[in-house]
Amino acid sequence: MTTTANPSDYSAARARLLAEPGRGGAQRRAALARLADGWLTELFTTAGAPPGTALVAVGGFGRGELSPRSDLDVVLLHEGPIDGELPERIWYPVWDGGVALDHSVRTLSEARAVAAEDLKAQLGLLDARHIAGDPALTASLRSAVLADWRATATKRLPELHQLCLERAERHGELSFLLEPDLKEARGGLRDVVALNAIAATWLADAPRDGLDAAAARLSDVRDALHLTTGRATERLGLHDQDQVAAHLGVLDADTLLRQVYEAARTISYAGDVTWRAVERVLASRSNRGRRVSRLAFPFSGVGRGAGAVARGAVERRPLAEGVVEQDGEAVLAQGARPAQDPVLPLRAAAAAAQAGLTVSYATVRRLAAETKALPVPWPDEAREQLITLLGAGEACIPVWEALEAEGLITRLLPDWERVRCRPQRNAVHTWTVDRHLVETAVKAAAMTRRVARPDLLLVAALLHDLGKGWPGDHSEAGEVIVRDVAVRMGFDKTDTETLALLVRHHLTLVDTATRRDPDDPATVDLITKVVGTLPHLELLHALTEADATATGPAAWSSWRASLVDGLAARVAAQLAGGSSFPADADPTAEEERLAVEAARTGGPALSLLAQSHQDAFSTEPMGVELTLAVPDQPGLLGTVAGVLALHRLTVRMASLRELDPVGAGPVLLLSWTVAAEYGELPEAARLRADLRRALDGSLDVARKLAERDAAAPRRRGIATPPPVVTVAQGASSSATILEVRAHDAPGLLHRIGRALDAAGVRVRTAHVSTLGADAVDAFYVTDAAGRPLGAEHARDVATAVQTALG
Repeated sequence: MTTTANPSDYSAARARLLAEPGRGGAQRRAALARLADGWLTELFTTAGAPPGTALVAVGGFGRGELSPRSDLDVVLLHEGPIDGELPERIWYPVWDGGVALDHSVRTLSEARAVAAEDLKAQLGLLDARHIAGDPALTASLRSAVLADWRATATKRLPELHQLCLERAERHGELSFLLEPDLKEARGGLRDVVALNAIAATWLADAPRDGLDAAAARLSDVRDALHLTTGRATERLGLHDQDQVAAHLGVLDADTLLRQVYEAARTISYAGDVTWRAVERVLASRSNRGRRVSRLAFPFSGVGRGAGAVARGAVERRPLAEGVVEQDGEAVLAQGARPAQDPVLPLRAAAAAAQAGLTVSYATVRRLAAETKALPVPWPDEAREQLITLLGAGEACIPVWEALEAEGLITRLLPDWERVRCRPQRNAVHTWTVDRHLVETAVKAAAMTRRVARPDLLLVAALLHDLGKGWPGDHSEAGEVIVRDVAVRMGFDKTDTETLALLVRHHLTLVDTATRRDPDDPATVDLITKVVGTLPHLELLHALTEADATATGPAAWSSWRASLVDGLAARVAAQLAGGSSFPADADPTAEEERLAVEAARTGGPALSLLAQSHQDAFSTEPMGVELTLAVPDQPGLLGTVAGVLALHRLTVRMASLRELDPVGAGPVLLLSWTVAAEYGELPEAARLRADLRRALDGSLDVARKLAERDAAAPRRRGIATPPPVVTVAQGASSSATILEVRAHDAPGLLHRIGRALDAAGVRVRTAHVSTLGADAVDAFYVTDAAGRPLGAEHARDVATAVQTALG
C-alpha cells in the first residue's frame, strides 16, 4: 500500500487498512508500520534531506509494531551540520495529519551520550530500525548502541530492574487488576521490552515458551481497545471490556480478562526467572563465584527461580529427600528420579518454601515433564507436603507460581482450572479467585497457633472458594467439590466432613455476626448447631478472618472483627466443657510385652520396626515405628527425642503414657512414628545403642545437638508465627494439660522435654502430632506427688516452655 507526503492521503490509506476485513493482530501492526515507513520516507525525501542523514524508527515503531493509536517514535540522525528547518519540514506534515509524534535530532555521538544518561532512551535505541536516508549511518547507530549496552550491562541492568519494580509499584499487577494497564502494569508489554533488552546483553535470556504468544495477545487486546475507544489508551476499563471482547470475537468480558491474566502471568513468570538469572550472573562476576547478600544487591524481592548456576564451585545442601539447595534455589538432587517419585513436586515445593527459596526453573520444567500423576487417594506424604507448602505463608507464593506456570497445580488439583485466572467483579476483591485462595492460605498460615488442626485450616483456606467455578451458590457447590477433593487427597471421613463444613459455612460466621443480634441466644444457638464442637469453631473463626483479610482492606475492619470475635466467644462458652484431646488406646500385645520386660528388668525395653508403607511408586521405607518401655525417670521424653533428633529423624506422631503391668511400679510407654529428614533411615542397631547410652547417661544428647547446630551452616528460613503454650483449663481432673503449638523444627520435642524436666513436673501422658510444618502437642503433667498443678504453677511452667522454644 502506498501513499503520498500529503497527510490526508496517509490518513485515508490508514483508515482503509484498519477497515480491511480479516486483517488484524501482528499482521495489521506490521502493515501499519510499513505504511508509516512509506509516508515518512516521502516526507524525508520531499524535505530535501542531504547525504549523511537518516531517519530511524525506535521503540515500538522500531520493532515494526504499530497499534492503531501508537505514536511514531523517530530520530533524525545526521553526521554534520544540517539545515535548521529540515526537521520541521518532516515533522509538521505529521502533526498536521493529527498523528502523535515523538521525535529527536541527534548525531551519533549525541545519541550515544543521551543513551548513557537516560536508560529509557537507550532502551528505545536498542530497537532502532532504518526508515530512510543513509543506511550505513543507521547501522553505525545500532552497532554502537548495542556495544554500549553490552559493555555497561553490569551497571544498567540493576537500574533497569529498579525501574521495573517502581513501575510495578505504581501500576500494580496486570494478572489481578479489574481495570489493568496493558503496557505499564507488572506482566504487561513494557516488561516484554525489558526482557528483550536483557537478552540483548547476552548475559541471560527469558524462557521463551509461550512468551511471544502472551505478548501478541496483550498487543491484540490493546489494538482492539484503541479501535473501540478511538483513543491511545492502555487501560482496559470496565466500561470498554464488553466492546473489546466483541471486537476480538471473545465470548464475554470475563473470558477476555482471563486471557489477559493468563498472558500477564506468563510474562511475569518469565521476568522472575530472567531477573533471577541476571542476579546470579552479575553476582558471580563481581564476587568471583561467591553469592552476594540480597540486602546488598538491588535484585532483592525477585527470588523466583531460573536454572543457571554461578560460575565456580557450587555448594549443594540437602533440603529434603531428593531436593537440595543450590545457588539460592531448590533443585533436584543428583540421584532424584521424578518418574519414580510422584510426591517429588510437592516435596520440592514444600522444602523450598520452608527454606525461603524457590524451585529453580529447570527443576520445575523437569518435574512437569517427568513426574507421573499422584495415585488416588494421595499417599500420606503428598498430603503432608501440600500442608507444609501452604504453611510457609508468604514464601509459598513464588513457589506456587512456579508450579502453576508449568501446569503442576492443575495436575494436582484438576478443579483448580475452573478458578484459575477467574476475575471477581467486585470492588471489595483485590485478587482473582485462584490467587485469593492462595492469599487466604497465606493469611491462615499466620493463624495456625489458634487451632488444634492447622492442616485442616490450611486446606480449607485453599479450597473454600472452588465453588466459584460452578453455577449456583459457591458455598454449596464448594461443599460438594471439597468432599471429592478431600477424599482424593486421602483425608479420612471425619476430616472430610470437617472440611465440607468449613467450606459450606465459610461466610456464615461473619454474615451472622453482622446481620443478627449477637446477644440474642438464638444467634448463638444457630452458630452452635452449625459448628457442633469447639475445634470446629476454632477452625471456622480462623478461616473467616483469613478469608476476609485476604479479600481486601474493605472486607475486614475492627468493627467486623469485634462482632465476629464476640459471637465466637459466646459460642465457645456454650460449647465449653469437653476435652479435645484423644483418649488413650488400649496397649497392644507388643506394648504390654515391652512394659512387662521393663518392669521386671528395671531397664529399657525397645522395639524398632521399619515400616515400608509402600505404594506402586516407591519401595523405600517411609517411616519408623519405635516403641520404648522404661521405668519412669526424670527427663525421659527430652532424652529420647534428642536421640531421634541426632539421627535426623522427624517425629510425625508420638504418645507417652503410664502403665503398671505387674504392679511393680509405673512404666512409661513411648510410641513414636518418625521419618528421616532426608537420606536413608538409621540402622536399627545404632539407634538402639544410642538410646541405651542416652538413658544411662553416657551420651550427652544436649551437648551433641548443640555441637552439630553450631557446625551447621546457617540457612535462610521463613518467618513463622511464634510458638504458643497454653494451659487447657478444666480439660482433665487428674492432670494439668499444656498445649504446645509451634513450627516444627529439628529437636523441638527435645527442647520441650528438657523445659518440662527443668520445671520439675512429670509428664504422665503426651500426645504429639506434626501436621505439615506445624507441631500440635498436648502434655498431661503433674507435680512430683502426682497431683495437677496449681493455676499459678501451671502458668509458670507454660511460660518456661514458651521461653525455651524462643
